[in-house]
Amino acid sequence: MKKPKKKKFVVGINDSIHECLQSMEKEGYIPVRRIEKPVFKEGKNGPEIAGRSIVFEGRLNEKTEQ
Repeated sequence: MKKPKKKKFVVGINDSIHECLQSMEKEGYIPVRRIEKPVFKEGKNGPEIAGRSIVFEGRLNEKTEQ
């Protein structure tokens, strides 16, 4: 079964960015895009920023594709 050419990798709550990039490399992908979005929670005066969500978009490395 062929690997998809693009894949998204989410940085988990207890993971570091470095760990996410290492897992991408192990699977044969290289990062091409980083997406950060705020995560909101309901506060006393409306929504408050609770953190951020980081997602890397990876492209299949041509060297490992062959």
